[in-house]
Formats: sequence, C-alpha cells, structure tokens
Amino acid sequence: MTDSVAANGEGKDPEIELFVKAGIDGESIGNCPFSQRLFMILWLKGVVFNVTTVDLKRKPADLHNLAPGTHPPFLTFNGEVKTDVNKIEEFLEESLAPPKYPKLAAKHRESNTAGIDIFSKFSAYIKNTKQQDNAALERGLVKALKKLDDYLRTPLPEEIDADSTEEEKVSKRKFLDGDDLTLADCNLLPKLHVVKIVAKKYRNFEFPAEMAGLWRYLKNAYSRDEFTNTCAADKEIEQAYADVAKRLSKS
Repeated sequence: MTDSVAANGEGKDPEIELFVKAGIDGESIGNCPFSQRLFMILWLKGVVFNVTTVDLKRKPADLHNLAPGTHPPFLTFNGEVKTDVNKIEEFLEESLAPPKYPKLAAKHRESNTAGIDIFSKFSAYIKNTKQQDNAALERGLVKALKKLDDYLRTPLPEEIDADSTEEEKVSKRKFLDGDDLTLADCNLLPKLHVVKIVAKKYRNFEFPAEMAGLWRYLKNAYSRDEFTNTCAADKEIEQAYADVAKRLSKS
C-alpha cells in the first residue's frame, strides 16, 4: 500500500519514498518504532513524501532488488537507497535544512538521552517468565520512567528567570526539549507508546499516575497528528508481542 503525504513548501521537493513494516493485514502500518521515527521526522520536516507498507511475509521482488537483505524501514531519496535508521536521520536533518525545512535537532544534549534505558528495562520485564523476578523487573522499569519524569519536570535553562528570586518551578514545556517536537521525541515517543500499550495488556501495568511530567508529555504528544497518525493500531502492537510477552509462572 502506498500513501502520498503532502506538506507545505515552495519549489521542488526531493522525491522521497519511505518503506515501513506492514501490519497483520499486509497493508496498514505495523508495529515498528523505527519506522514511526522516520515517518514522524519526514512529517515534521514538511516535505512531500510517499509511504509504502511492506508485508514481510510477501516482500515483493522489486523491493528485494531495491534493498537486498534489508528490512523496513528504509527510504529512497531522489532514487538513492538509504538503509540505516540513525544515518537516515542525520541525512534528513542535513539535506532538509532551513530556511525551507525546519531544524529538528534538540538544543539540549540531555534531551537526546532522556528515557534512553526505558525500552531495555521494559523488554526484560515483558520477556520474563519467573513470578519471583517480576517485582524487581517492574521496579527497574518504574525507576527508568521516574528518571524521564524527573527530566520532564525539571525546567530547561530558558524556562528559568534569572531575575526572579523565586525558587525553580516545575517545567511547563510540552516535549523533551521545549514546546516543539524534535528528533529526540521522534526517537522516544514511539518506544514509549509501545511500552504503555504492551505493559498494560500483558502485565496490567500502567505508568504511575503521580508521574505528572510523563503524563503531561504523553498528553501533548497524543494531541499531535505527527505522532498519533503514525502510530500502529493498538491491536497491531499487542499482536506483535503476543509471543514475546511470556506468561508468568512460579517454577
């Protein structure tokens, strides 16, 4: 399935086609945080691009020829194939630059590493089969989430009034690096969404209500089309983890 995603911009845009993992039906968007990361970046850049979902069970012969041995996501940029997600991100940030396209890099280095260990803690938690290890692994995930919550609650330097005699207040920013979505958010949000859906489905675990910074962040993210419209359906994400999320046993 191919969709054309149009955006604003003057002059001629490069020809870009993004290939992402298809869902269970072979056509809709499948569960893949890396695919969503690139989808979000292109959308935020405001460039015109096509999106093609690739059914991994029936990968077309022309895709084998286009990117042999490569699984989605990958893209073509004016006919040139790009396959490494991190390198694609760097390339897009350099190639789609101001004044025509917005800069998406985070201003604060800490924003790029915020929440960096959440997904690995989640993976250990969800793959565990031993009841006696569940509580410790859950604490590990909560600790990683709390670290992110702390970062989101701590004001960025530009939020602090140097002339004010009041103590620092809690940050009111919408996203990791300020009020605009950046590359840091494109990396973290798709993973955070997977953690939220899967942990609830298979462990009945929800992000703690007291993590106000984290919930503010998610609320703001879910209000943006660039995020919600690039998410796989919940059932896609749940199905992707059906075999990975192990049932707990006492043995």
